[in-house]
Amino acid sequence: MLSYRHGFHAGHHADVFKHIILTLLVRSLLHKEKPFFYLDTHAGAGRYNLGSEMARKNREYETGIARLWDKEDVPETVREYLLAVRTTNPGRELQWYPGSPRIVRPFLRSKDRMVLCELHPNEVKTLAVEFAGDPQAKVEHLDGYQALKALLPPAERRGLVHIDPAFELKDERRRLLEALQEGYRRWATGIFAVWYPIQDRYMADDFLRRLERSGIRKILSTEFSVLDPNDSLRMTGSGMAIINPPWQLEEQLKTLLPWLWEKLSQEGQGKWKLEWLVGEYAGK
Repeated sequence: MLSYRHGFHAGHHADVFKHIILTLLVRSLLHKEKPFFYLDTHAGAGRYNLGSEMARKNREYETGIARLWDKEDVPETVREYLLAVRTTNPGRELQWYPGSPRIVRPFLRSKDRMVLCELHPNEVKTLAVEFAGDPQAKVEHLDGYQALKALLPPAERRGLVHIDPAFELKDERRRLLEALQEGYRRWATGIFAVWYPIQDRYMADDFLRRLERSGIRKILSTEFSVLDPNDSLRMTGSGMAIINPPWQLEEQLKTLLPWLWEKLSQEGQGKWKLEWLVGEYAGK
């Protein structure tokens, strides 16, 4: 049963954290002339109306994008991210929050392409309308985990896979890891960015342990929380596991994450973390 709708949470602290990293990863692919491929396995609706009933229910965007929207003195990485957010907000008022496909789209050159997969029947219809007529974007009504097998490897040698499931199903983490291993086997040179929530610390740690034992190499792990980690009734933060991270990403995050935590942390709660889960070879 697919019940999760991201419109309730659009623009919150986890979106900001995730999409700033996504901006860094996509920009790293622009350093070379050859085309790249972007696959979004759980693409959502494309953009979200922050004035909608869903978004106004908990107003979660106030803990995320709203805190950065009017800031001018920001790191270059954050400026690039905010420019992507502003492509869906032509005026000065923050009305829409872009999902990951809309964050990535402004960075695509004419030779690059993206495939956006979404299984929720309502979300995929909205996504298809959002990208109708875009020759570089293809929308697929497809299980994102199946996409890792069906669509990899791409014709392009370079690219990024973004895996951002709702984690609403019991066996979600098992399916994710199995599909990720298959995708990595098919395209070991691609960058894979896997987002996960932090609510139950045990489940998050168990997922990371399984990923560490998966046989996949070069995994950089980062986490970002803005609430008391002992609060198990809500999501206190989130993490991103990045396979084949681009050169300098670790150094960029070491500078960026303290700044972002200072801006988004609620009363100094939470923390950020950055570590190599698995190195390039058998040892870390």
